Amino acid sequence: MQGYIIDIKAVKDDDLIVSILTESHIYTTYRFYGARHSNINVGYKIDFELETNMKSSIPRLKDVIQLGFQWIFDNDKLYCWQRFIKLFYPHLKDVETIDDFYFKLLDKLSHKMIKQNPKRAICKSYIKLLDYEGRLHTDYHCLLCEQEIKKDISLVRSFMPVHASCTYSKSFKLKKIKELYEEKRIISFEDEEVDYLWKIILQGL
Repeated sequence: MQGYIIDIKAVKDDDLIVSILTESHIYTTYRFYGARHSNINVGYKIDFELETNMKSSIPRLKDVIQLGFQWIFDNDKLYCWQRFIKLFYPHLKDVETIDDFYFKLLDKLSHKMIKQNPKRAICKSYIKLLDYEGRLHTDYHCLLCEQEIKKDISLVRSFMPVHASCTYSKSFKLKKIKELYEEKRIISFEDEEVDYLWKIILQGL
């Protein structure tokens, strides 16, 4: 089967606990240390097998093959990709069975990043994630004062809309945010604005 590595934890003797997001499950697996093993890291897409053992509640990860991306040697893209992927582990923690939306979202994103700026591509994918989970607030009411936002708008964690005056943080033109939320487009955003959105995403999905 295939999946994306969303978390790695080192345990005794350089063994690893590896969390993998597949089309329908999130697997927590055990990988024994060995010189013949292929290198793995957070963000890698892999083909793999699982071996169950009556003595352990965690299946063993084996026969791992890395499925590379065209941009794997682009350090900027890989850095952004890995930071985004790592956010899925706490977001989906304690979940075992999931819809294929998440796997397909990452598949599409990895393809879009071939030609697109990584932060812009990730921002658009994140909007789709919020929309899918019912957390995209297109009523444009301020989280803090609960009044409608009619002009300048600011965003906090999870892209929750607030009045810029309520948070004293960076403001955006409401038209731009509506374009992002409703049309899933980010072309009108300056690079500086995209960097700001990126920092919000890094606070957590």
